[in-house]
Amino acid sequence: MAKARVGIIGCGGIANGKHLPSLSQVKEAEIVAFCDIIVEKAEQAKAKYGTEEAKVYADYKELLQDKTIDVIHVCTPNDSHAVISIDALEAGKHVLCEKPMAKTAADARKMLEVAKRTGKKLSIGYNNRYRADSRYLKEVCQSGELGEIYFAKAHAIRRRAVPTWGVFLDEEKQGGGPLIDIGTHALDLVLWMMDNYEPAVVLGRAYHKLSQTENAANAWGPWDPAKFTVEDSAFAMITMKNGATVILESSWALNSLEVDEAKVSLSGTKAGADMKDGLRINGEQNSRLYVKNVELNSGGVAFYEGASETAEVLEAAWWIDAVLNDKETFVKPEQALVVSEILEAIYESSSTGKAVYFE
Repeated sequence: MAKARVGIIGCGGIANGKHLPSLSQVKEAEIVAFCDIIVEKAEQAKAKYGTEEAKVYADYKELLQDKTIDVIHVCTPNDSHAVISIDALEAGKHVLCEKPMAKTAADARKMLEVAKRTGKKLSIGYNNRYRADSRYLKEVCQSGELGEIYFAKAHAIRRRAVPTWGVFLDEEKQGGGPLIDIGTHALDLVLWMMDNYEPAVVLGRAYHKLSQTENAANAWGPWDPAKFTVEDSAFAMITMKNGATVILESSWALNSLEVDEAKVSLSGTKAGADMKDGLRINGEQNSRLYVKNVELNSGGVAFYEGASETAEVLEAAWWIDAVLNDKETFVKPEQALVVSEILEAIYESSSTGKAVYFE
């Protein structure tokens, strides 16, 4: 049986929390190389997830010289996504880069250009698309059951869950806070459901309202206000070229009981849907309003028969299947680029106080 030989660049939280445990459940994947600037992290990851002959590196460029490696997973801070992905593509590797695609839209465009030129597959880690509710709702949208979707909300709200580890609070490394971290997932879901990737106007605002709170209540303990250089909340209205409107809300810390993360609400001409309390479809039939709750505990993916069907494992399985069998990736880089362009426009609109218009 053909297997994909995988190298992991960046052995921190997202690698150990998602990529490595997920890949380890895909029998067609072998994790044969681990790289981190802190070599001990790479060694620990190898000991837990690597093959016997797996190699450890401190310099990712040395890892890329191994011609037997087919696939690279980029699990580093946002500011290095583009340079590592581009180098990996140039070295003849297929690349799954963790979200967001890049720190800047310009870097994301370069990634796409190199992927097209080299002919190698490039995908971005928007794993929430693989959830059962997401896949079901996508089918509902494609079937036309909702009609024309002209209004949507992208939800990414935490009451108090600021990530205090790594470089999450470092604007230079990450490019932003909750908007680029969790807002990106919700926006990706909305655009994918609507199948609309043509923004016209973006008006947004990022806030630093709670970031300077001392000894704040927080899921992972108080944050250090001196290190909190990114926004704590960001909100935007996005108007698409076809006239549709998207409201995006994102926050790590907000005085709100409306807490939803990586969820969407959709309103169409025939029906609506939301992920607020499970997956609900709402509409009108025979002059009566209805709400339909969808049961999602059964059904799977035809090509995958693993013990676990979490979104993260399906992401890894779908990706490796695309590489080995030359199929389309589930998350296309062209789609991820538009997400990055809109996120950047929101930050620009916030800094200038003006709407950003797309040509």
